[in-house]
Amino acid sequence: MRIVIVDDNAVNLKLMESLIKRAGDYSLHLFQDSAEGLAWSMENLPDLVIVDYMMPPPDGLEFIRRFREVPAHADIPVLMITADHEKGTRYAALETGANDFLTKPIDSSEFRARLRNMLALRRNQKALEDRAAWLAEKVAEATSEILDREREMITRLSRAAEFRDPETGAHIMRMANYSRLIAEHLGLPGQDQEMILRAAPMHDVGKIAIPDHILLKPGRLDDDELVVMKTHAEKGYEILRGSKSGLLDLAALIAWTHHEKFDGSGYPRGLRGEDIPMPGRIVAVADVFDALTSERPYKRAWETERTLHWLKDNAGKHFDPACVSAFLARFDDVMEIRASIQDEVISSVHLY
Repeated sequence: MRIVIVDDNAVNLKLMESLIKRAGDYSLHLFQDSAEGLAWSMENLPDLVIVDYMMPPPDGLEFIRRFREVPAHADIPVLMITADHEKGTRYAALETGANDFLTKPIDSSEFRARLRNMLALRRNQKALEDRAAWLAEKVAEATSEILDREREMITRLSRAAEFRDPETGAHIMRMANYSRLIAEHLGLPGQDQEMILRAAPMHDVGKIAIPDHILLKPGRLDDDELVVMKTHAEKGYEILRGSKSGLLDLAALIAWTHHEKFDGSGYPRGLRGEDIPMPGRIVAVADVFDALTSERPYKRAWETERTLHWLKDNAGKHFDPACVSAFLARFDDVMEIRASIQDEVISSVHLY
């Protein structure tokens, strides 16, 4: 326990030092100059401050006022030394933040009692702080475990969707990372960027509900089949919505809105412009870019330049121009991600 004593009277300092040493093994910091004592106390965390009132500036009141300005000092016990007749000073000291008083001349029995009480108060405070820190750590651990389970569930659901709609896991990983880049460049908070990264892989989970004869058809879909295929956006939303998990709620929103188009010609609701939630607008750019630049049994991969021209041409029509600009601004990072996450074996299936 660290005890600070500030008193311009050398005799008082010596007396209190002696009494404290007899009371126990404490770390003592003695200051006859109040400015020096204040400077040390402002930079450190004492467990008890004993300060005289009548001193050259700063006096005891000013010392306490400035000491309490430091948030970490809010609960540290402060014992002020005053004379019997200084009742007005005592009232002011209580208002400023003093916890108790010592009366001059210092009585050794009274001093030991005040010292014992103040240090007991401080020990209890520190015990509560330690307990609170321990509880906070346990809550953080439990929260982390819940988030890990959510992420595992999303990963497993994404893999389940892959088994039915056998695009590559690499595609899902790439488009999720592209989505995070766009979100970052748009200035979304770090937590939102991470949520989009984790939720984006679920964008096509609704394809689980599409019949095999449509989902796995090797050729182009006819008009009726295309209508059924487009229901995967709403089906994905129905699978994921209503969860108490913020991550799954975001995944539901992305599944529902990533096929909407900025000019209102998309599906399932024909939303237009900023009526389309931002996560859906972000994922639309990331998903389409990776789909176009990936080889499929029914098509060759588009060249990068052709794809970039197509994105630019469709900014304001298919895509939010701000999302396209953000994607292009981070294109060096996009290519690094593309090089590091390679395609696996691809089965024949179309993207809609």
